[in-house]
Amino acid sequence: MEDTQSGYLVLLLVFACGLAPEVAAAAEEFSDDPDATQQLVWLTDVPSTIEFIAAAEVAIIGFFQDLEIPIVSVFQSMVQQFQDVSFGISNNSEVLSYYNITGNTISLFRLVDNEQLNLEGADIESMDATKLSRFIHINSLRFVTEYNAMTVLGLFNTMIEIHLLLMMNKASPEYEENLHRYQTAAKLFQGKILFVLVDSSLKENGKVVSYFKLKETQLPALAIYRTLDDKWDTLSIAEVTVEQVQDFCEGFLKGKVLKENHKLEEKTPKEEL
Repeated sequence: MEDTQSGYLVLLLVFACGLAPEVAAAAEEFSDDPDATQQLVWLTDVPSTIEFIAAAEVAIIGFFQDLEIPIVSVFQSMVQQFQDVSFGISNNSEVLSYYNITGNTISLFRLVDNEQLNLEGADIESMDATKLSRFIHINSLRFVTEYNAMTVLGLFNTMIEIHLLLMMNKASPEYEENLHRYQTAAKLFQGKILFVLVDSSLKENGKVVSYFKLKETQLPALAIYRTLDDKWDTLSIAEVTVEQVQDFCEGFLKGKVLKENHKLEEKTPKEEL
């Protein structure tokens, strides 16, 4: 168990170290886009709330018994900052009861793993805009989540133990088509595998590529990793296809694992890929 925990932490540190400070700082900035059209949706009954959550990859709802507390205005200020997140608010007693809300609470709902993450009690009382922004950045996981300083923490807090990484240059001409196919494949493994995009053109992401024993010349590539036992495998690809991703994932789920964590590899040196 100690070795597993150790490998888990090593990978987390590999992902987190060497990131540009401005990436993290960006999480605290508010959007001033004059064309922003994001709206806060009032949820007045259970059916509309269920529909609201089901329609978004990431939905955040402020369940407030008291609309006069300071956190309400802080919550409202987040709406324009996160244009790709759906924001709702409700003080309806039936809605609060349906979601087991007993006090002022902010809940984040993720479609990718059907998680409901709650901020409540003391967390709500001490919450400010910076803390709430950070909470949203860290935990906004989608069918395909791009790796960065904020999302890396959420990736390792999810209940999904298997992560698939697509490492490719976002500036490449094939990027958009490959991403679309990758997103299509991701929906086939909802709740089973968390799909991650790693932009290999960013210097700070080089540590992620090297962790999986890959060279730049072998990209784009897929890397699949299981946090429970640090088992992983890689596959260099010319382009992303749904079938190829599906076969790779299903093979891993069936136990076809070629590589393990770095600790084990150091005991039995392998020729570099």
